[in-house]
Amino acid sequence: MKAVLCVRHGPPEALDVVDLPDPVPGPGEVVVDVAAIGLNFFDTLIIRDLYQVKPPLPFSPGAEFAGHVSALGVGVSGLAVGDRVCGYMTSGAAREKVAVAAEFLARVPDDLDLVKAAGLIVTYGTAVYALKDRGELKAGETLAVLGASGGVGLAAVEIGKILGARIIGCASSPDKVAFARAHGADEGFDYGAGDLKAGLKAFAGPRGLDMVYDPVGGDFAEPALRALGWQGRFMVVGFAAGAIPKIPLNLLLLKNCDARGVAFGAQANSSPPWLRDTIQELMGYAREGRISAHVDKTFPLHRCAEAIGEIAGRRVKGKVVLTTG
Repeated sequence: MKAVLCVRHGPPEALDVVDLPDPVPGPGEVVVDVAAIGLNFFDTLIIRDLYQVKPPLPFSPGAEFAGHVSALGVGVSGLAVGDRVCGYMTSGAAREKVAVAAEFLARVPDDLDLVKAAGLIVTYGTAVYALKDRGELKAGETLAVLGASGGVGLAAVEIGKILGARIIGCASSPDKVAFARAHGADEGFDYGAGDLKAGLKAFAGPRGLDMVYDPVGGDFAEPALRALGWQGRFMVVGFAAGAIPKIPLNLLLLKNCDARGVAFGAQANSSPPWLRDTIQELMGYAREGRISAHVDKTFPLHRCAEAIGEIAGRRVKGKVVLTTG
């Protein structure tokens, strides 16, 4: 089989495409013939050894995938060869076949495209975990989404709308703001158009924001936190801007507010039943047309380096997916 390997840490151009033996399922494992692999911003970091998860070399990037079951290991029940499935594995998905524990797989409905399914798990799973499970977002509350045109930000806009929030989508250009608004944000804010804190406060009104969803970090985190209202929640999702902000803790005291970490991967790995339930929830939303992976670009597997480069260069809106067909 073909596989994309990171054999030495570095930029996307350092990735290799190699031939490997087909995997054999161990006890409790399933081999999946991979049709599509979703890529995410953390793939740009993990190959450079800049991510908190550090798989041993060599490894394949890619954490989410969809395809067909081709072999079952001893002890696997509830799945059969030929079943359409999607799944999560912290890294290792960018190859034509993967062996994965059955507990990290979920069925894909026949009427849902496998390319779409491969792009749902990480971004929308993160949004569900942040907004619903960790953030307890309620209908009618105000939500600011930073990086609202990216995969994880756009997912938060759509999940926030399902949960009944009033949303302002923040992004780095007018067309990205328009993209977020087209997918459910009630208002938008272009970082280059003025003061972020003032813009968020104008949207939220005298009470301030109920929640900030921040996958960006950098210079945007503190002004967004300052726009939070009493007992607001600041959801720490990631640091796409590169810099990890140093927040003055007196702001949490003065606003009686919370900063809450959102580690989707750790949650998924520690609770496979939660992961399966969340994937099934997302599949239901997708079938109802309430969410979509919004795949901006697809690349064949052997062009994985180019695909990750597009994400690193912030030249996409929504998701990038690799295909093996």
